[in-house]
Amino acid sequence: MPIGRGTPSGEEAVLSDESDGGRPDEDGAWSARLEVGSVGTLTSPDAELPVEAEAEEAEVPEPSEVDIQLEAEVAEEVVPPEELEKVLDSEGAPTDDPVRMYLREIGRVRLLRGTEEVDLAKAMRYGDGEMAKRNSGEPFEQATIEWGMEARRKLTEANLRLVVSVAKKYIGRGMNLLDLVQEGNIGLIRAVAKFDHTKGYKFSTYATWWIRQAITRAIADQARTIRIPVHMVETINKVVRVSRRLMQEIGREPTPDEIGRELDLSPEKVREILNVNRTPVSLETPIGEEEDSNLGDFLPDESGEAPSDAASYQLLRESLGEVLSQLTEREREVLRLRFGLVDGRSRTLEEVGKEFNVTRERIRQIEAKALRKLRHPSRSRKLRDFLEP
Repeated sequence: MPIGRGTPSGEEAVLSDESDGGRPDEDGAWSARLEVGSVGTLTSPDAELPVEAEAEEAEVPEPSEVDIQLEAEVAEEVVPPEELEKVLDSEGAPTDDPVRMYLREIGRVRLLRGTEEVDLAKAMRYGDGEMAKRNSGEPFEQATIEWGMEARRKLTEANLRLVVSVAKKYIGRGMNLLDLVQEGNIGLIRAVAKFDHTKGYKFSTYATWWIRQAITRAIADQARTIRIPVHMVETINKVVRVSRRLMQEIGREPTPDEIGRELDLSPEKVREILNVNRTPVSLETPIGEEEDSNLGDFLPDESGEAPSDAASYQLLRESLGEVLSQLTEREREVLRLRFGLVDGRSRTLEEVGKEFNVTRERIRQIEAKALRKLRHPSRSRKLRDFLEP
């Protein structure tokens, strides 16, 4: 299972189980223990990210204090070693699956105490300082650089289970668990590189935010039928998390106004975000136990006329034609022109009079006589059923 992309020379490496707390080697140097193996491609935590990954990272701002507080609860839910493989069982993965082997490997690494995280963070900073000296041509201590690299490796390795804890919450979002863990591990590496122990945050809480960022960005780019901008995906996830928390607190679905107060957003903006989060459904989706029909077969064509309306209109035309046939030819033509029965355009008395070369008053008389005939019960009852109640 990859921690990062781009292992040199195509070699595959697996994290060593022999995490001894960081003792120096016989020559006094501190070295990162990465052994060649066959459990998947693992990249050392101090390896550089590809250019495209670095560009993407630059677009992500540091999390705010509110962001980190929202992650505190998730950060405490690290999957215990005995539960790791159950995550795969839910996906039906085979017993010899490489990811299962990977989970067994990371399950052997113990979690760090808060003081250990601080010590490792300090060692990383010392190592980074010496690395900067080396890059600028100043005198430097190689042992301190190696010490910082080892600290970086240990901090990353001890939190790989945290990545699985976060990744499993996104199963079913369009990416399989392997890809989710891959992206989450990249987020973990970024968290290790950016962690500042002087701010007082637990590393797991800080790292959870970066892990989630990496996973949600990957889902936004790869899993959705219609791509949503990354910043909108992050906003959607905040709204969803706050909505779930409020539902647990108040025992019902929170309103957009309640969600907006928590996130300092207007109710209209919350509604817009929730609307964007709707999942598209294919019209070819099979329907029924035998799946012999598609969803599209049951959706009306909004641009066309409903079959019931078309049938009703045809019956009305036939009944109206039958009733009008009982009038004289002139009476029929006057009513057709006055009420637009031919082309849908009603004519004035004057316009109809010009058609027949008579006065408008004469047309009014012909119209009144024709309508009296239509009101006769023998004729009107044929049209009464078409009147709307």
